[in-house]
Amino acid sequence: MRFEFYSEAIANLPKLSVDGTVDNAIHFSHWNGNQTPESVKADTSTETVLNVVAAPNRNELTRSIDLVTNNHFDTDGVLSVWAMLTGERALDLSDRLIAAAEAGDFSEFSSIDGVRASIVIQGSDSPIDKSGSPLAQQLAGKAIADEAQAYLLVLPHIEHVIKHTGQYEPLWRDSWARIERALDSFAKRASNVEEIDDAKLSVVTLAPEIFGPSGFDPSRDAAPFTAVSHHTRGELFLIATPFKNGWAYRIDYPYYSWAETVVRPKIARRDLSQVLKQLNELEQNSSARWKVDSTELASAAKFSDENGKLAASMLQPEVVTNTVRAAAVESNAASSTR
Repeated sequence: MRFEFYSEAIANLPKLSVDGTVDNAIHFSHWNGNQTPESVKADTSTETVLNVVAAPNRNELTRSIDLVTNNHFDTDGVLSVWAMLTGERALDLSDRLIAAAEAGDFSEFSSIDGVRASIVIQGSDSPIDKSGSPLAQQLAGKAIADEAQAYLLVLPHIEHVIKHTGQYEPLWRDSWARIERALDSFAKRASNVEEIDDAKLSVVTLAPEIFGPSGFDPSRDAAPFTAVSHHTRGELFLIATPFKNGWAYRIDYPYYSWAETVVRPKIARRDLSQVLKQLNELEQNSSARWKVDSTELASAAKFSDENGKLAASMLQPEVVTNTVRAAAVESNAASSTR
């Protein structure tokens, strides 16, 4: 089998589209709109491909097509491609591969090495971090913006990364330290989660020291997604961080919710227009607004300025929590009667 990053040059060729979905292809993907055979569907594309590799009717599933493609670079995509190219030998590393894919696509902490391996391949768990693949940069000796080139660089090294993740400490150390600091903050209860079950709402309050000695800076810092994911179980996350003389707020869905999943439950997107209107009526900071936000795969809303950066709200967490909770309870009740 061979890999070629998707381009118009292969648009009309028979191919296996792993992770991303492209036309004129057999899909082995968890992206919405995929046409993956039900018998091999799984929550990550990597696990889906491993199911294909292990299937007794593999040739039937792939129709013996040897061209493998993907249209973007990230951990789950790279591992999906590598598993398809590697075949049955990849099955020996299934648990490690899936843990890394879950870390990369869902910000999940399935294992320490899974998180670290994902950092090595795609970078941190932050969607605002656009610095690219640490591994590709190390191999090239320079920044790599071309995703096709990044694949060619990293694919020959994936097995070693997965088996010997500790040897890549210079590539994962800094990002892992930030994740570990956030996890430690929850362990020490400096940061905390309140689960409001009737609203299926997780209210997350983050300690400023998660973000380092200078505290939270919205131009630099994203939410600690892996730590939040590890400690929440709601269908909606309200995340509050002390900021300036007020609070920075964002509302997210679970980080797996953007994908089509089999084991993890489907999370319905909610109409937040009324609750955001109510919050704006209560808000005392006229230089920013509560707005719907879909700039990240799982983001729902933010209190942000005209540039889309998180701003300091004057509303206290209990006020925001009660407003969001009331709307969520009403929404859940309406859904249950349909």
